[in-house]
Amino acid sequence: MTTFVLVHGAWHGPSAWDRVLPVLHAAGARTLTPDLSDPGDHGLHDHAEAVAAVLDTIDDGDEIILVGHSYAGLVVREAADLRPQSVDHIVLVEGWAGADGAGMLTLAPDDFTAAVLAAAETSGDGRHIPAPPPELFGVVAPDDVAWLAPRLLPQPLRTFTETTRLSGAVDKIPGTAVYCTPQTYPFDRFGVEVGYRTLAMEGAHDVMLTHPYRLARLLLETSEFGNRKSEV
Repeated sequence: MTTFVLVHGAWHGPSAWDRVLPVLHAAGARTLTPDLSDPGDHGLHDHAEAVAAVLDTIDDGDEIILVGHSYAGLVVREAADLRPQSVDHIVLVEGWAGADGAGMLTLAPDDFTAAVLAAAETSGDGRHIPAPPPELFGVVAPDDVAWLAPRLLPQPLRTFTETTRLSGAVDKIPGTAVYCTPQTYPFDRFGVEVGYRTLAMEGAHDVMLTHPYRLARLLLETSEFGNRKSEV
C-alpha cells in the first residue's frame, strides 16, 4: 500500500488537498492530511513533531510519500529527519527548503521578511501573521477565491522565525521538488540545493487548487505504486 502524507502550507488547512485526494484514492492510494492550522502559538518544531507522530501511525509495510506544500517543505524535511526509516520519498510542492538552520525568514527575500514581520506587529497580535488574500497564492478564479478565502487562517509567527534542526538523516531520503511556472520564488533552486530532482509544471503557487488532477498524477508518478500502475 502506498500512503501519501500531505502537509498543507502556511495559512491553509487540510482542506487545501480536497481536490487532490479523489484522484489519489481512485488510483488506489491511501492519504493522510495532518492539520497544522491550530491557532495556538506553535512553531516549526511543533509542526515537525506532529507530522512525525502521524508517520508513527502508518503500517510498517507501507510505502510512504511525504508531501509538503510551501512552508511545509521545511516541516516535512524536519519530520523525515526525525523518522528517516519511515519515509520512502519526499515531495516538495512549491516548497521552501534548505540545510540545517534554514527557515522561512532565512530563505525568503528581505521584502517578504519585512512584510511578514510588519503584518504580525500591526495587523496581528504580535504572535500571528494575518492571512493574505487568495490572489497572493495565485488563486484568481472567482469560484476558487470564494472557496479559499474563508479557509485561510492566521499563521503563528514562530513557524517563520524558527529554523530547522536536521541531523543529516533526511539527506539520505530521495526527493522531488515540484515548482510551478511562471515562478514567484526560486523553488527549483531550493530543491536542487537539497539534492532533489526538480520537475516543472504550469500552475499557481496553490497548484493543488488550480491544477489538482495534474498534481495528483505527478505525485503518483513519484511512487513505486504509480510506476507499477503505469506499466500495466
